[in-house]
Amino acid sequence: MNKYELMFIVASDVPEEKREELIAKQKAYVEAHKGVVEGVEKIGMKKFAYPINFKNEGFYCLMNIQLDPAEVDAMNKLMNITDGIVRQIFVRK
Repeated sequence: MNKYELMFIVASDVPEEKREELIAKQKAYVEAHKGVVEGVEKIGMKKFAYPINFKNEGFYCLMNIQLDPAEVDAMNKLMNITDGIVRQIFVRK
């Protein structure tokens, strides 16, 4: 199991309840696949350097996790098709 930093951006037009639900969903995915969530940092709303999907800002969230590399690929694919998530990146520590 490797350590990763997962940074993802939730669209600015997503209501706060739904945003919290998306963050909890990502945390639950890690825990369901025998991973460990070491910490969740909600950075907040930030402006983008350039428009993404006709939006100029988004809510940034940083998670420190431990997860199997094969599960990281699966989670990345799932996040790509999840409504409300604009971008995500996994960085191996």
